[in-house]
Amino acid sequence: MFTYSELLTADQVERIHQASLHILAEVGLLVRNERARQIFARHGCWVDEETHLVRFPIGVVEEFRQMFPSKFIFRGRDERFDKVLPDDSPVIVTASSAPNIIDPVTGQERRATSEDIARIAYLVNELPGYDVFSVSTLAEDAPPGYFTLARLYPALKNCLKPVRSTATDLEDARRVLQLGELIAGDEKTYAQRPFITHHFCPVVSPLTMDVASTELTIFFAEKGLPVYPSIVPNGGLTAPMTMSGTLVQGNAEFLAAAVLMQMVRPQTPLIYSTLPTIADMRTGAYASGGVECGMLHMAFAQMARFYGVPCGGYIGLSNSKVNDAQAGYETGISCTAALLGGAHMLNMGGLLDALKAFDYAKAVIDDEIAQMLKRIRRGMEFNEENLALDVIAEVKPGGNFMTHKHTVKWMRKVALMPRIADREPREVWEKRGALDAFQRAKQRAAEVLSKPTPVSFPPEIEARIRSVFPEMVHGEVIPVEGW
Repeated sequence: MFTYSELLTADQVERIHQASLHILAEVGLLVRNERARQIFARHGCWVDEETHLVRFPIGVVEEFRQMFPSKFIFRGRDERFDKVLPDDSPVIVTASSAPNIIDPVTGQERRATSEDIARIAYLVNELPGYDVFSVSTLAEDAPPGYFTLARLYPALKNCLKPVRSTATDLEDARRVLQLGELIAGDEKTYAQRPFITHHFCPVVSPLTMDVASTELTIFFAEKGLPVYPSIVPNGGLTAPMTMSGTLVQGNAEFLAAAVLMQMVRPQTPLIYSTLPTIADMRTGAYASGGVECGMLHMAFAQMARFYGVPCGGYIGLSNSKVNDAQAGYETGISCTAALLGGAHMLNMGGLLDALKAFDYAKAVIDDEIAQMLKRIRRGMEFNEENLALDVIAEVKPGGNFMTHKHTVKWMRKVALMPRIADREPREVWEKRGALDAFQRAKQRAAEVLSKPTPVSFPPEIEARIRSVFPEMVHGEVIPVEGW
Protein backbone atom coordinates (compact mmCIF):
# COMPACT_ATOMS: atom_id res chain seq x y z
CA MET A 1 0.00 0.00 0.00
CA PHE A 2 1.31 3.44 -0.99
CA THR A 3 1.82 5.62 2.09
CA TYR A 4 1.69 9.37 1.61
CA SER A 5 4.18 11.85 3.05
CA GLU A 6 2.62 14.54 5.20
CA LEU A 7 3.74 18.06 6.03
CA LEU A 8 0.88 18.75 8.43
CA THR A 9 -0.23 16.99 11.58
CA ALA A 10 -3.88 15.99 12.00
CA ASP A 11 -4.33 18.93 14.40
CA GLN A 12 -2.86 21.33 11.85
CA VAL A 13 -5.20 20.05 9.13
CA GLU A 14 -8.16 20.64 11.45
CA ARG A 15 -6.82 24.12 12.27
CA ILE A 16 -6.55 25.00 8.57
CA HIS A 17 -10.13 23.86 8.08
CA GLN A 18 -11.42 25.91 11.01
CA ALA A 19 -9.40 28.95 9.92
CA SER A 20 -10.88 28.65 6.41
CA LEU A 21 -14.39 28.53 7.87
CA HIS A 22 -13.56 31.66 9.87
CA ILE A 23 -12.40 33.48 6.73
CA LEU A 24 -15.56 32.56 4.83
CA ALA A 25 -17.84 33.50 7.74
CA GLU A 26 -16.14 36.67 8.94
CA VAL A 27 -14.18 38.05 5.96
CA GLY A 28 -16.24 36.62 3.12
CA LEU A 29 -15.77 36.71 -0.65
CA LEU A 30 -16.23 39.52 -3.12
CA VAL A 31 -18.65 37.83 -5.56
CA ARG A 32 -18.91 39.82 -8.78
CA ASN A 33 -21.25 37.36 -10.50
CA GLU A 34 -24.87 38.29 -9.78
CA ARG A 35 -26.21 34.81 -10.40
CA ALA A 36 -23.74 33.33 -7.94
CA ARG A 37 -24.81 35.86 -5.31
CA GLN A 38 -28.44 34.82 -5.85
CA ILE A 39 -27.54 31.14 -5.46
CA PHE A 40 -25.58 31.84 -2.27
CA ALA A 41 -28.46 33.90 -0.85
CA ARG A 42 -31.03 31.19 -1.57
CA HIS A 43 -28.95 28.68 0.35
CA GLY A 44 -28.39 30.66 3.53
CA CYS A 45 -25.35 32.87 2.90
CA TRP A 46 -25.25 36.53 3.93
CA VAL A 47 -25.18 38.69 0.78
CA ASP A 48 -24.63 42.44 0.65
CA GLU A 49 -25.88 43.62 -2.73
CA GLU A 50 -24.24 47.01 -2.35
CA THR A 51 -20.71 45.74 -1.76
CA HIS A 52 -21.20 42.31 -3.45
CA LEU A 53 -19.65 40.77 -0.36
CA VAL A 54 -20.84 37.26 0.53
CA ARG A 55 -20.24 35.63 3.89
CA PHE A 56 -20.75 31.93 4.48
CA PRO A 57 -22.18 30.68 7.79
CA ILE A 58 -20.16 27.75 9.05
CA GLY A 59 -23.22 25.49 9.05
CA VAL A 60 -23.85 26.18 5.36
CA VAL A 61 -20.30 25.24 4.36
CA GLU A 62 -20.40 22.10 6.51
CA GLU A 63 -23.75 21.10 5.02
CA PHE A 64 -22.65 21.36 1.41
CA ARG A 65 -19.18 19.90 1.83
CA GLN A 66 -20.86 16.65 2.83
CA MET A 67 -22.07 16.47 -0.78
CA PHE A 68 -18.57 16.45 -2.33
CA PRO A 69 -18.21 13.24 -4.41
CA SER A 70 -15.08 11.18 -3.94
CA LYS A 71 -14.39 10.50 -7.64
CA PHE A 72 -13.98 12.42 -10.88
CA ILE A 73 -13.95 10.87 -14.37
CA PHE A 74 -12.01 12.08 -17.40
CA ARG A 75 -13.56 10.57 -20.54
CA GLY A 76 -11.80 10.22 -23.88
CA ARG A 77 -13.13 9.88 -27.40
CA ASP A 78 -12.06 6.27 -26.94
CA GLU A 79 -13.26 4.80 -23.66
CA ARG A 80 -10.05 2.79 -23.33
CA PHE A 81 -8.39 6.03 -22.28
CA ASP A 82 -10.91 6.98 -19.57
CA LYS A 83 -9.30 7.88 -16.25
CA VAL A 84 -10.88 7.93 -12.80
CA LEU A 85 -9.54 10.01 -9.93
CA PRO A 86 -8.26 8.88 -7.51
CA ASP A 87 -8.35 5.24 -8.68
CA ASP A 88 -6.01 5.69 -11.66
CA SER A 89 -3.63 8.16 -10.04
CA PRO A 90 -1.33 9.68 -10.87
CA VAL A 91 -3.27 10.99 -13.86
CA ILE A 92 -0.88 13.09 -15.94
CA VAL A 93 -2.44 16.10 -17.65
CA THR A 94 -0.50 18.41 -19.93
CA ALA A 95 -0.06 22.00 -18.80
CA SER A 96 -1.99 24.41 -20.98
CA SER A 97 -2.70 27.72 -22.70
CA ALA A 98 0.81 28.95 -23.43
CA PRO A 99 0.67 31.77 -26.01
CA ASN A 100 4.00 30.80 -27.59
CA ILE A 101 5.92 27.79 -28.86
CA ILE A 102 9.62 27.08 -29.33
CA ASP A 103 9.90 26.49 -33.06
CA PRO A 104 11.46 23.02 -33.54
CA VAL A 105 13.49 24.15 -36.58
CA THR A 106 14.73 27.63 -35.65
CA GLY A 107 14.75 27.16 -31.89
CA GLN A 108 13.19 30.61 -31.60
CA GLU A 109 10.06 31.48 -29.65
CA ARG A 110 7.03 32.43 -31.76
CA ARG A 111 3.25 32.59 -31.50
CA ALA A 112 1.55 29.18 -31.53
CA THR A 113 -1.05 28.22 -34.14
CA SER A 114 -3.74 25.60 -34.62
CA GLU A 115 -1.24 23.58 -36.70
CA ASP A 116 1.00 23.39 -33.65
CA ILE A 117 -1.93 22.20 -31.54
CA ALA A 118 -2.69 19.41 -34.03
CA ARG A 119 0.91 18.19 -33.80
CA ILE A 120 1.04 18.46 -30.02
CA ALA A 121 -2.27 16.59 -29.68
CA TYR A 122 -0.98 13.68 -31.75
CA LEU A 123 2.32 13.67 -29.84
CA VAL A 124 0.41 13.48 -26.54
CA ASN A 125 -1.78 10.74 -27.98
CA GLU A 126 1.33 8.64 -28.74
CA LEU A 127 3.38 9.29 -25.59
CA PRO A 128 2.45 6.72 -22.92
CA GLY A 129 3.05 8.87 -19.84
CA TYR A 130 0.25 11.33 -20.61
CA ASP A 131 -3.37 10.60 -19.76
CA VAL A 132 -5.24 13.84 -20.55
CA PHE A 133 -4.57 16.55 -23.13
CA SER A 134 -5.23 20.00 -21.76
CA VAL A 135 -4.68 22.08 -24.89
CA SER A 136 -1.08 23.22 -24.56
CA THR A 137 -1.16 26.50 -26.49
CA LEU A 138 -3.36 29.23 -27.88
CA ALA A 139 -3.97 29.51 -31.64
CA GLU A 140 -2.81 32.78 -33.17
CA ASP A 141 -4.48 31.87 -36.49
CA ALA A 142 -7.97 31.41 -35.02
CA PRO A 143 -10.63 33.01 -37.27
CA PRO A 144 -12.91 35.62 -35.65
CA GLY A 145 -15.29 33.87 -33.26
CA TYR A 146 -13.19 30.69 -33.21
CA PHE A 147 -10.79 31.49 -30.34
CA THR A 148 -11.69 28.32 -28.41
CA LEU A 149 -12.82 26.13 -31.30
CA ALA A 150 -9.55 26.65 -33.17
CA ARG A 151 -7.80 25.07 -30.20
CA LEU A 152 -10.33 22.40 -29.30
CA TYR A 153 -11.03 21.02 -32.79
CA PRO A 154 -7.43 20.02 -33.67
CA ALA A 155 -7.02 18.66 -30.14
CA LEU A 156 -10.05 16.36 -30.42
CA LYS A 157 -9.26 15.43 -34.01
CA ASN A 158 -5.78 14.14 -33.20
CA CYS A 159 -6.06 12.76 -29.66
CA LEU A 160 -8.23 9.89 -28.45
CA LYS A 161 -7.34 10.58 -24.83
CA PRO A 162 -9.52 12.87 -22.69
CA VAL A 163 -9.29 16.52 -23.69
CA ARG A 164 -9.64 19.39 -21.24
CA SER A 165 -10.86 22.76 -22.47
CA THR A 166 -12.19 26.11 -21.40
CA ALA A 167 -14.45 28.81 -22.88
CA THR A 168 -14.60 32.59 -22.92
CA ASP A 169 -18.33 33.15 -22.35
CA LEU A 170 -21.70 31.38 -22.51
CA GLU A 171 -22.00 31.67 -26.28
CA ASP A 172 -18.54 30.20 -26.66
CA ALA A 173 -19.46 27.39 -24.24
CA ARG A 174 -22.53 26.53 -26.31
CA ARG A 175 -20.38 26.32 -29.43
CA VAL A 176 -17.98 24.00 -27.60
CA LEU A 177 -20.90 21.73 -26.69
CA GLN A 178 -22.17 21.90 -30.27
CA LEU A 179 -18.78 20.71 -31.51
CA GLY A 180 -18.85 17.81 -29.05
CA GLU A 181 -22.36 16.85 -30.19
CA LEU A 182 -21.38 16.98 -33.87
CA ILE A 183 -18.49 14.61 -33.17
CA ALA A 184 -20.64 12.27 -31.05
CA GLY A 185 -23.52 12.31 -33.54
CA ASP A 186 -26.19 14.10 -31.53
CA GLU A 187 -26.88 15.84 -28.22
CA LYS A 188 -28.16 12.75 -26.42
CA THR A 189 -25.16 10.62 -27.39
CA TYR A 190 -22.75 13.29 -26.24
CA ALA A 191 -24.59 13.79 -22.95
CA GLN A 192 -24.26 10.06 -22.25
CA ARG A 193 -20.51 10.24 -22.80
CA PRO A 194 -19.14 13.79 -22.58
CA PHE A 195 -15.53 13.55 -23.77
CA ILE A 196 -14.66 17.22 -23.17
CA THR A 197 -13.75 18.16 -19.59
CA HIS A 198 -14.23 21.82 -18.71
CA HIS A 199 -11.96 23.82 -16.43
CA PHE A 200 -12.15 27.35 -15.02
CA CYS A 201 -10.69 29.59 -12.31
CA PRO A 202 -13.84 31.12 -10.80
CA VAL A 203 -12.06 32.43 -7.71
CA VAL A 204 -9.37 35.02 -8.30
CA SER A 205 -7.08 35.38 -5.31
CA PRO A 206 -7.49 37.05 -2.96
CA LEU A 207 -11.06 35.98 -2.17
CA THR A 208 -12.79 37.29 -5.31
CA MET A 209 -15.26 35.35 -7.43
CA ASP A 210 -15.19 36.66 -11.00
CA VAL A 211 -18.00 37.06 -13.53
CA ALA A 212 -17.27 34.95 -16.62
CA SER A 213 -15.50 31.89 -15.15
CA THR A 214 -18.07 31.69 -12.36
CA GLU A 215 -20.92 31.85 -14.88
CA LEU A 216 -19.36 29.07 -16.94
CA THR A 217 -18.74 26.87 -13.90
CA ILE A 218 -22.41 27.24 -13.00
CA PHE A 219 -23.46 26.54 -16.61
CA PHE A 220 -21.63 23.21 -16.90
CA ALA A 221 -22.50 22.12 -13.35
CA GLU A 222 -26.20 22.69 -14.09
CA LYS A 223 -25.95 20.48 -17.15
CA GLY A 224 -24.15 17.72 -15.24
CA LEU A 225 -21.14 17.95 -17.55
CA PRO A 226 -17.60 17.41 -16.25
CA VAL A 227 -16.20 20.66 -14.86
CA TYR A 228 -13.85 21.59 -12.08
CA PRO A 229 -12.27 24.79 -10.70
CA SER A 230 -8.64 25.64 -9.96
CA ILE A 231 -7.45 27.88 -7.14
CA VAL A 232 -4.29 29.93 -7.79
CA PRO A 233 -2.98 31.76 -4.68
CA ASN A 234 0.42 33.43 -5.07
CA GLY A 235 2.08 33.94 -1.70
CA GLY A 236 3.44 37.46 -1.24
CA LEU A 237 1.26 38.94 -4.01
CA THR A 238 -2.29 37.55 -3.96
CA ALA A 239 -1.99 35.54 -0.73
CA PRO A 240 -0.02 35.85 2.53
CA MET A 241 3.75 35.41 2.21
CA THR A 242 3.74 32.41 4.55
CA MET A 243 2.90 28.97 3.19
CA SER A 244 0.38 28.31 5.96
CA GLY A 245 -1.32 31.62 5.20
CA THR A 246 -1.41 30.81 1.49
CA LEU A 247 -2.78 27.38 2.36
CA VAL A 248 -5.61 28.66 4.55
CA GLN A 249 -6.67 31.33 2.04
CA GLY A 250 -6.50 28.88 -0.89
CA ASN A 251 -8.49 26.34 1.09
CA ALA A 252 -11.18 28.91 1.81
CA GLU A 253 -11.31 29.79 -1.89
CA PHE A 254 -11.64 26.13 -2.85
CA LEU A 255 -14.47 25.63 -0.36
CA ALA A 256 -16.34 28.63 -1.76
CA ALA A 257 -16.13 27.34 -5.34
CA ALA A 258 -16.93 23.76 -4.34
CA VAL A 259 -19.91 24.79 -2.21
CA LEU A 260 -21.30 26.85 -5.11
CA MET A 261 -21.11 23.81 -7.38
CA GLN A 262 -23.00 21.68 -4.86
CA MET A 263 -25.63 24.38 -4.43
CA VAL A 264 -26.14 24.36 -8.21
CA ARG A 265 -26.30 20.58 -8.48
CA PRO A 266 -25.75 18.34 -5.45
CA GLN A 267 -23.12 15.61 -5.91
CA THR A 268 -21.41 17.48 -8.75
CA PRO A 269 -17.98 15.80 -9.17
CA LEU A 270 -15.01 18.10 -8.71
CA ILE A 271 -11.26 18.14 -8.18
CA TYR A 272 -9.44 20.04 -5.45
CA SER A 273 -7.21 21.62 -8.10
CA THR A 274 -4.60 24.25 -7.31
CA LEU A 275 -1.62 26.13 -8.66
CA PRO A 276 -0.09 27.52 -5.46
CA THR A 277 3.12 29.51 -5.57
CA ILE A 278 5.30 31.73 -3.42
CA ALA A 279 6.51 34.79 -5.30
CA ASP A 280 10.18 35.65 -5.64
CA MET A 281 10.01 38.95 -3.79
CA ARG A 282 13.36 40.13 -5.14
CA THR A 283 11.50 41.01 -8.35
CA GLY A 284 7.91 39.91 -7.78
CA ALA A 285 8.50 37.10 -10.28
CA TYR A 286 5.92 34.35 -10.65
CA ALA A 287 7.93 31.41 -9.30
CA SER A 288 5.93 28.44 -10.59
CA GLY A 289 9.12 26.39 -10.68
CA GLY A 290 9.87 26.97 -7.00
CA VAL A 291 10.13 24.04 -4.61
CA GLU A 292 7.45 25.75 -2.49
CA CYS A 293 4.93 24.92 -5.21
CA GLY A 294 5.59 21.23 -4.63
CA MET A 295 5.42 21.67 -0.87
CA LEU A 296 2.09 23.51 -1.09
CA HIS A 297 0.71 20.75 -3.29
CA MET A 298 1.61 18.28 -0.54
CA ALA A 299 -0.30 20.38 1.99
CA PHE A 300 -3.31 20.91 -0.29
CA ALA A 301 -3.39 17.13 -0.88
CA GLN A 302 -3.75 16.65 2.87
CA MET A 303 -6.68 19.04 2.91
CA ALA A 304 -8.24 17.17 -0.02
CA ARG A 305 -7.98 13.89 1.92
CA PHE A 306 -9.66 15.62 4.85
CA TYR A 307 -12.60 16.49 2.56
CA GLY A 308 -12.54 13.14 0.75
CA VAL A 309 -12.09 14.58 -2.75
CA PRO A 310 -9.55 13.93 -5.53
CA CYS A 311 -6.84 16.53 -5.88
CA GLY A 312 -3.94 17.81 -7.91
CA GLY A 313 -3.21 20.70 -10.22
CA TYR A 314 -0.44 22.54 -12.00
CA ILE A 315 2.85 21.10 -10.83
CA GLY A 316 6.18 20.35 -12.44
CA LEU A 317 6.33 23.77 -14.07
CA SER A 318 9.56 25.63 -14.71
CA ASN A 319 10.74 29.22 -14.91
CA SER A 320 13.57 28.17 -17.23
CA LYS A 321 13.48 29.65 -20.74
CA VAL A 322 15.22 26.66 -22.32
CA ASN A 323 15.28 22.90 -21.90
CA ASP A 324 18.17 22.83 -19.45
CA ALA A 325 19.07 21.43 -16.03
CA GLN A 326 16.86 24.03 -14.32
CA ALA A 327 13.86 22.85 -16.35
CA GLY A 328 14.60 19.25 -15.33
CA TYR A 329 15.15 19.71 -11.62
CA GLU A 330 12.27 22.14 -11.14
CA THR A 331 9.87 19.71 -12.83
CA GLY A 332 11.28 16.59 -11.19
CA ILE A 333 11.50 17.82 -7.60
CA SER A 334 8.10 19.46 -7.38
CA CYS A 335 6.32 16.60 -9.17
CA THR A 336 7.88 14.02 -6.88
CA ALA A 337 6.91 16.05 -3.82
CA ALA A 338 3.31 16.32 -5.01
CA LEU A 339 3.13 12.62 -5.85
CA LEU A 340 4.50 11.55 -2.48
CA GLY A 341 2.16 14.00 -0.80
CA GLY A 342 -0.86 12.35 -2.42
CA ALA A 343 -1.74 14.45 -5.46
CA HIS A 344 -3.86 12.39 -7.85
CA MET A 345 -3.57 14.66 -10.91
CA LEU A 346 -0.43 16.41 -12.14
CA ASN A 347 -0.74 19.16 -14.77
CA MET A 348 2.71 19.04 -16.31
CA GLY A 349 4.24 18.57 -19.71
CA GLY A 350 5.98 20.72 -22.24
CA LEU A 351 5.80 24.25 -20.86
CA LEU A 352 8.71 26.58 -20.11
CA ASP A 353 9.05 30.13 -18.82
CA ALA A 354 6.25 29.93 -16.23
CA LEU A 355 3.59 28.62 -18.66
CA LYS A 356 4.45 31.03 -21.47
CA ALA A 357 5.99 28.70 -24.10
CA PHE A 358 5.61 25.09 -25.25
CA ASP A 359 8.62 23.02 -26.29
CA TYR A 360 8.34 19.64 -28.05
CA ALA A 361 11.50 18.22 -26.47
CA LYS A 362 10.35 19.33 -23.02
CA ALA A 363 7.07 17.47 -23.59
CA VAL A 364 8.96 14.28 -24.45
CA ILE A 365 11.26 14.60 -21.43
CA ASP A 366 8.26 15.27 -19.18
CA ASP A 367 6.60 12.16 -20.57
CA GLU A 368 9.57 10.17 -19.29
CA ILE A 369 9.33 11.95 -15.92
CA ALA A 370 5.62 11.04 -15.89
CA GLN A 371 6.45 7.38 -16.43
CA MET A 372 8.93 7.55 -13.56
CA LEU A 373 6.28 9.09 -11.31
CA LYS A 374 3.87 6.27 -12.18
CA ARG A 375 6.58 3.76 -11.37
CA ILE A 376 7.05 5.33 -7.94
CA ARG A 377 3.30 5.28 -7.36
CA ARG A 378 3.14 1.59 -8.28
CA GLY A 379 5.52 0.91 -5.41
CA MET A 380 7.42 -2.25 -4.61
CA GLU A 381 5.76 -5.59 -5.24
CA PHE A 382 6.09 -7.47 -1.97
CA ASN A 383 5.40 -11.19 -1.64
CA GLU A 384 7.31 -14.41 -1.03
CA GLU A 385 8.22 -14.83 -4.70
CA ASN A 386 9.64 -11.31 -4.84
CA LEU A 387 11.76 -11.92 -1.75
CA ALA A 388 13.54 -14.45 -4.00
CA LEU A 389 14.98 -16.52 -1.15
CA ASP A 390 15.14 -19.66 -3.30
CA VAL A 391 16.86 -17.71 -6.10
CA ILE A 392 19.48 -16.31 -3.72
CA ALA A 393 20.09 -19.83 -2.45
CA GLU A 394 20.45 -21.20 -6.00
CA VAL A 395 22.90 -18.52 -7.15
CA LYS A 396 24.99 -18.88 -3.97
CA PRO A 397 27.66 -16.47 -2.72
CA GLY A 398 29.88 -15.21 -5.51
CA GLY A 399 27.35 -16.18 -8.22
CA ASN A 400 25.61 -14.11 -10.90
CA PHE A 401 21.90 -13.37 -11.29
CA MET A 402 22.04 -12.06 -14.87
CA THR A 403 21.24 -15.34 -16.63
CA HIS A 404 18.86 -16.74 -14.03
CA LYS A 405 15.31 -17.38 -15.28
CA HIS A 406 13.97 -15.30 -12.36
CA THR A 407 15.80 -12.24 -13.77
CA VAL A 408 14.43 -12.87 -17.26
CA LYS A 409 10.91 -13.13 -15.85
CA TRP A 410 11.03 -9.92 -13.84
CA MET A 411 13.41 -7.58 -15.66
CA ARG A 412 10.72 -5.80 -17.72
CA LYS A 413 8.22 -5.74 -14.87
CA VAL A 414 10.45 -4.26 -12.19
CA ALA A 415 12.54 -1.68 -14.04
CA LEU A 416 11.31 1.24 -16.11
CA MET A 417 13.16 1.28 -19.43
CA PRO A 418 13.64 4.97 -20.37
CA ARG A 419 14.05 6.07 -23.98
CA ILE A 420 15.49 9.53 -23.37
CA ALA A 421 17.79 8.98 -20.39
CA ASP A 422 21.11 7.59 -21.68
CA ARG A 423 22.75 4.74 -19.73
CA GLU A 424 25.39 3.62 -22.20
CA PRO A 425 29.16 3.87 -21.57
CA ARG A 426 30.69 7.15 -22.73
CA GLU A 427 32.38 5.44 -25.70
CA VAL A 428 29.07 4.10 -27.03
CA TRP A 429 27.35 7.43 -26.38
CA GLU A 430 30.04 9.26 -28.34
CA LYS A 431 29.81 6.85 -31.29
CA ARG A 432 26.06 7.49 -31.44
CA GLY A 433 26.54 11.23 -31.79
CA ALA A 434 27.05 12.37 -28.19
CA LEU A 435 23.50 13.72 -28.06
CA ASP A 436 22.20 15.24 -24.85
CA ALA A 437 18.70 14.64 -23.46
CA PHE A 438 17.27 17.67 -25.25
CA GLN A 439 18.53 16.48 -28.63
CA ARG A 440 17.33 12.92 -28.07
CA ALA A 441 13.90 14.18 -26.99
CA LYS A 442 13.63 16.42 -30.03
CA GLN A 443 14.48 13.45 -32.26
CA ARG A 444 11.84 11.36 -30.50
CA ALA A 445 9.18 14.03 -31.11
CA ALA A 446 10.14 14.24 -34.79
CA GLU A 447 9.99 10.45 -35.06
CA VAL A 448 6.44 10.34 -33.66
CA LEU A 449 5.23 13.19 -35.84
CA SER A 450 6.71 11.69 -39.00
CA LYS A 451 4.19 8.86 -38.87
CA PRO A 452 0.68 9.28 -40.29
CA THR A 453 -1.96 9.89 -37.65
CA PRO A 454 -4.56 7.11 -37.37
CA VAL A 455 -6.96 9.00 -35.10
CA SER A 456 -8.44 11.74 -37.33
CA PHE A 457 -12.18 12.13 -37.81
CA PRO A 458 -13.85 10.07 -40.55
CA PRO A 459 -15.24 12.03 -43.52
CA GLU A 460 -18.84 12.03 -42.27
CA ILE A 461 -17.89 13.70 -38.96
CA GLU A 462 -15.67 16.17 -40.79
CA ALA A 463 -18.58 17.07 -43.07
CA ARG A 464 -20.96 17.59 -40.14
CA ILE A 465 -18.52 19.88 -38.38
CA ARG A 466 -17.78 22.01 -41.44
CA SER A 467 -21.44 22.39 -42.32
CA VAL A 468 -21.94 24.18 -38.98
CA PHE A 469 -18.49 25.76 -38.61
CA PRO A 470 -17.41 26.57 -42.20
CA GLU A 471 -14.38 28.63 -41.14
CA MET A 472 -12.94 25.93 -38.89
CA VAL A 473 -9.17 25.49 -39.05
CA HIS A 474 -8.01 22.38 -40.92
CA GLY A 475 -6.61 20.62 -37.84
CA GLU A 476 -4.39 18.22 -39.80
CA VAL A 477 -1.01 17.01 -38.55
CA ILE A 478 1.35 18.59 -41.09
CA PRO A 479 5.06 17.71 -41.01
CA VAL A 480 7.34 20.60 -40.13
CA GLU A 481 9.59 21.42 -43.07
CA GLY A 482 13.22 21.12 -42.13
CA TRP A 483 12.62 19.13 -38.92
